[in-house]
Amino acid sequence: MSNSNIKICVVGAGYWGKNHIRSLSELNSLGAVVESDKNQIVEIKKNYPNIDIYEDIKEAIKNNDLIAFVVATPAETHFQIALEIINARKHVLIEKPICLNEKDVNDLVELSVEKNVRLMVGHLLLFHPAIKVIKELIDSGKLGKLQYIYSNRLNLGKVRTKENAFWSLAPHDISIFQHFTNSFPNSISANGSTFLQPHIPDSTITQLKYSNGVEGHIYVSWLHPFKEHRLVVIGTNAMVTYEDSVNGKPLKLYSKKFDINDGIPEKIDGPIYNLDYPDDQPLKEELSYFIKSINDKSLKIADGQHAIEVTKILVEASNQI
Repeated sequence: MSNSNIKICVVGAGYWGKNHIRSLSELNSLGAVVESDKNQIVEIKKNYPNIDIYEDIKEAIKNNDLIAFVVATPAETHFQIALEIINARKHVLIEKPICLNEKDVNDLVELSVEKNVRLMVGHLLLFHPAIKVIKELIDSGKLGKLQYIYSNRLNLGKVRTKENAFWSLAPHDISIFQHFTNSFPNSISANGSTFLQPHIPDSTITQLKYSNGVEGHIYVSWLHPFKEHRLVVIGTNAMVTYEDSVNGKPLKLYSKKFDINDGIPEKIDGPIYNLDYPDDQPLKEELSYFIKSINDKSLKIADGQHAIEVTKILVEASNQI
């Protein structure tokens, strides 16, 4: 089947599901929606009058025109919904976090291989144009040898009741770190603080150490007075920063480094460059990639193996929080 003929069903029309519905409609790939909330159904019918709406995933799966699904429901429901989809030999993109435990992730990935269907995880930021530029800088050697990465993802809310701030926010950053390093950390340490709800940490700090010497820090919180999304990547030849929460969302390359002379670090302070990047919509880029990957098995970004790695890090860090 050609990419243009692939029709996708979105499961869940809530906060984030609406964005999937809109983006797939703009890509002319929206086939149906699964939603049980009566108010949401009314809204969908109003905005997308020609789209089929199902209240039960089992009924949607029976539609042979729907060969792929996007699961945008609460994380605790992902496993059972995805299990039914994959067992029906349908392709699936599951929003992050893919599942809330490692066994469920492994089971879904193994089943997707057995059924020969594409499983992808909604690690949206891997498709952000600024992240793509940073990845190109790393892979081209422009930054030199990668040394250190840190990410702050802070805001006031949205507070969850079924998952903590780490599981809600850190998958974005862990997926980016894995994408940049192409390796799995050999050391993971983490701690968290709980204030609003018993046993649900609101703020966490995680340290990752990789065998190639790269280190990373991830600080996430939904108990912070203002929004701060900052990514810093340090190499031996240059440094790059991306400020997603600042006006203009600047991406900057710093020609700064340290040379070692007779064992003493010497600061090399070069110019700072503002880097341009295209105004692409990450969600549409992600969904376009998912559609292409159904026919092209060589496309591996945010695939099942990536999901396993991200979940392993989430689980090991969570055991310490």
